[in-house]
Amino acid sequence: MRNNKNTFLSLLEQFINSYLPISKGLSPNTIISYKCAFRQLFQFMYDVKGIKANNITFECLNYETLTEFFNWIGIERQCSNSTKIQRLAALSSFATYAQNRDFDSAIIYKNSIGKITFKTNPNKPRAVFTREEVSILLSLPNMNKKTDYRNLVLLSIMYASGARAQEICDLKVKNIIYDCEKTYLIITGKGRKTRRISIPETCAILLKQYIEYRKINSSPNKYIFSSQTHEHMTVSCIEEIFKKYITIAKKQNPHLFLEKSYTPHSMRHTTATHMLNAGVPLVVLKNFLGHESLQSTMIYAQISQTTIDKYIIDWNSKWFMSNIQKELTPKEDDRFVDFLL
Repeated sequence: MRNNKNTFLSLLEQFINSYLPISKGLSPNTIISYKCAFRQLFQFMYDVKGIKANNITFECLNYETLTEFFNWIGIERQCSNSTKIQRLAALSSFATYAQNRDFDSAIIYKNSIGKITFKTNPNKPRAVFTREEVSILLSLPNMNKKTDYRNLVLLSIMYASGARAQEICDLKVKNIIYDCEKTYLIITGKGRKTRRISIPETCAILLKQYIEYRKINSSPNKYIFSSQTHEHMTVSCIEEIFKKYITIAKKQNPHLFLEKSYTPHSMRHTTATHMLNAGVPLVVLKNFLGHESLQSTMIYAQISQTTIDKYIIDWNSKWFMSNIQKELTPKEDDRFVDFLL
């Protein structure tokens, strides 16, 4: 019988390094998300259970331990339900992989992870910033501070592009295209699919000045946004930036920012909602956001009733005759009897 201590780690290594990128063909960003799930699990096992990574076995990961782990990431890491669902999906995928290769060793883990579920509320409205709240957020960074200067450009690009946080992290100098009077971003999204989107002139000028400030305009492969410790900014860094400014904004404007929580994804949803309210067609927005299907776009952003009413009124005034008499006397038709009319 194989040593279970080595079985867990060896199977996990094969799962991460071979199965996900080669057999499943998952993108690097998706694999990073899987790795994050297991890093958090290992951190929990060490901090709470006192078990080092090399000593983790399938038998350790019973239902009680896994339930405690998901409670821990909710409290200690402030993970939302949607993030918990992502972590659960990663752990569940590995459970299936492991059981198919060593049934006896992985059965406890597989059965335990299968019992864990999280309720989702698909109709729950997403947090959206008003135009006033966006203006406030963009006014908070202090331009005299290096990191604040970066944060202003980052927040501005996120609102202008509607890009996902990871897509912002992956932006390089070569992904900016200057074409006459327009500036485009080449964004690599899910499934490594690229899309080209234009950004407003004021935002383009701000971005160009920031790149010149960093002296990376002649380095096409340089990442536009970096952290204090990494040349390639991470999503967690963007999350911290958002948390910082949301906290300040709530204190300074207690009558605004009323949602319980905001995330970097709130800015993407805000952009989508504002564009829809401005009359941008759903099909255009779908391509702008990099959605696979129109259904995703329809769920992502809901138009306000006021906006719906406005466009219906415009439609009525443009496409229906305005000189129709309110009271019309029908002409008698002698060809038919009344009950056939």
